[in-house]
Amino acid sequence: MTFEVLAGALLIGFLGSTHCIGMCGGISGALGLAPASGGPVWRYLWGYSAGRIMTYGLIGALVGAFGAVVAPSMGPLRVLAGVMLILMAFYLADWWRGLVWLERGGAVIWRRLQPLGRALLPVRSTGQSLLLGALWGWLPCGLVYSALTYALAQGDALASGATMVAFGLGTLPAVLLTGAAAAQTRQWVQKKWVRNLSAVLLLLFGAWTIWGASGHAGHGDNSGHEGHDMQSEPVEKQQHHHHGHH
Repeated sequence: MTFEVLAGALLIGFLGSTHCIGMCGGISGALGLAPASGGPVWRYLWGYSAGRIMTYGLIGALVGAFGAVVAPSMGPLRVLAGVMLILMAFYLADWWRGLVWLERGGAVIWRRLQPLGRALLPVRSTGQSLLLGALWGWLPCGLVYSALTYALAQGDALASGATMVAFGLGTLPAVLLTGAAAAQTRQWVQKKWVRNLSAVLLLLFGAWTIWGASGHAGHGDNSGHEGHDMQSEPVEKQQHHHHGHH
């Protein structure tokens, strides 16, 4: 786990926030604009967001543990993560909608959880908003699935969980602003140039991830050969010296 990985996950969440406005903005807006108890708006918004990010961290830890077992070599997984980021960029800009099928697959789980979410509305306490956020963290979302692939590539439960928490923090500004100023925020982030700019930056990050994975794999192979040569050379010299002595 490096700062670079966490910064990358934060960037994915932030750049993909235009997508979050459509997927989670309505929920956040409902919490922010109509708290049933009449309590402070921000208390419910933070409860919702904290629950959502905790779910992201849990799912990240699960996929990280899975990745550590099934794929000891992380190179291919990092390439897959880069490809998913590129596909997400195309999805954000509405250039290609292929990731919709992933969201449809996740809808199977969501159909079972959705009734639990309805039972928590209207929200009357911070605890309710926290639980609602934890449930909504399972909402089928192409952006979350792309981030999960990036987390999977870390190949460790703790590192993958931390990666998804960083991703969730990246989405926080857009979701909180949507709750506080739903109409104005949605109008701005849905502008074509904003979505296209986010998509291009995400596209570049995906390409950089693939390039970094390829370079890392090559470096690892070379270092392994060099290490073998360096270890074998002294042994040969020692053997030669030993025979010469006798």
